[in-house]
Amino acid sequence: MRDKAAAERVFEQVQAAARALGVSEVEAMMASGNQALTRFAGNAISQNVAEQSTLLSVRPAIDGRTARASTNRLDADSIRDVVEQAVALTRLSEPDPELLPLASPAEYAAVRRHFEATARTTPEERALAVSEAIRVVEDAGQTAAGIYSTGDSTFALLNSRGVRAWYEESLARFSITAMAGDSSGWAKASACYHGDLDPPSLAHSAARKATQSTAPRELPAGRYTVILEPAAVLDLVGQMFGDFSATAIRDGRSFLNDRTGRKIFGDNITIWDDAVHPLQAGAPFDGEGVPRQGLTLVEKGVVRDIAYCRQAAAQAGAAATGHGFPLPNEYGEAPANIVIAGGDVPVAKMIAGTERGILVTRLWYIREVDPYEKIFTGMTRDGTFLVEGGRVIAGVRNFRFNQSLIEMLSSVEALSPPERASGEESFDMVAPAMKVSNFNFTEVTRF
Repeated sequence: MRDKAAAERVFEQVQAAARALGVSEVEAMMASGNQALTRFAGNAISQNVAEQSTLLSVRPAIDGRTARASTNRLDADSIRDVVEQAVALTRLSEPDPELLPLASPAEYAAVRRHFEATARTTPEERALAVSEAIRVVEDAGQTAAGIYSTGDSTFALLNSRGVRAWYEESLARFSITAMAGDSSGWAKASACYHGDLDPPSLAHSAARKATQSTAPRELPAGRYTVILEPAAVLDLVGQMFGDFSATAIRDGRSFLNDRTGRKIFGDNITIWDDAVHPLQAGAPFDGEGVPRQGLTLVEKGVVRDIAYCRQAAAQAGAAATGHGFPLPNEYGEAPANIVIAGGDVPVAKMIAGTERGILVTRLWYIREVDPYEKIFTGMTRDGTFLVEGGRVIAGVRNFRFNQSLIEMLSSVEALSPPERASGEESFDMVAPAMKVSNFNFTEVTRF
């Protein structure tokens, strides 16, 4: 399924098999991809793997019922079999009185996020980039580990009402950890075009952090002014966007219950969902083929828009925003292309303006403590530093934190220009660095 015509041919077979079973309403999702990854550790490449994948997922709609069956085979017999399975499951399912007819066709934005050079990056090209990055870390007397992945994917959604949604994307990721005797540093980046990545520069950043954090000091737990680099902002702030969902609010599982339209963050916090932003990735339509609309989630601290799938929109008398997950699902919808507005204070200037504080590279092992107050716990890692007198003066032992996002986003003193950020989580978003007052570190970790 490397082109629209191939997807259309598969769907014709899906429709024919469905009609033979007396079913006229049917949707098919098709995905295919080529992914390759070069892994390195101990200053040497340790693994190179490549994978090709194909998926066909079929969802009929019969008398208020729906279900889904999937296969990774596209021969005629397998297509017929998966349709038969999907129809059988649908007929066994309980009726859903809220189920809508299949989506109708609508125009979605055109975005160019596929680069053939990225899709066809060779193992030799990745190995050369990795070797250059390793050399940087070796020259610093440290040990490097990480990954460099490249590949591309296509996604198509077609249905019997005329939806013909198609998207293709290439993606490259580079992540590196530099390890010294008692310290480490880390850097990561992703891009749709692999030429936008700079592995040696990322290696320099990781090695510099490992060098600066040697012989880390142990500071007492407590509340500090904290400078969160963009990856750390993604790691923590990225935890809350599943709550910007009409279904989550209806079900009473969102921290935005009784808070929409209210000011809950600082004046300097504005957040969008923007599928066509030049630093974003992902399809411009959702799991039913509905075009993604831009949302102003937060404007100057006030909660504004929330995401609506078609079903939630029909129940609320609102318009669908194109953020629904493939049906059937329990979660409804969520924004997927987060852009946090930034400011004009680069990290270096934040440091220079900080009398005493902590600089954080990234966070990990993040868990939710209080869903309504949006309190999370987690730990710093791979580059945590003491700032005094406007300078980074030492590395410090890692902290555990216990922090409310509502409180944190009401205490942001400065924002850097936003950038495409990659963090501990598997998703990326456009985010600035943040200087935050009174960030709550609860204890020092032992590793």
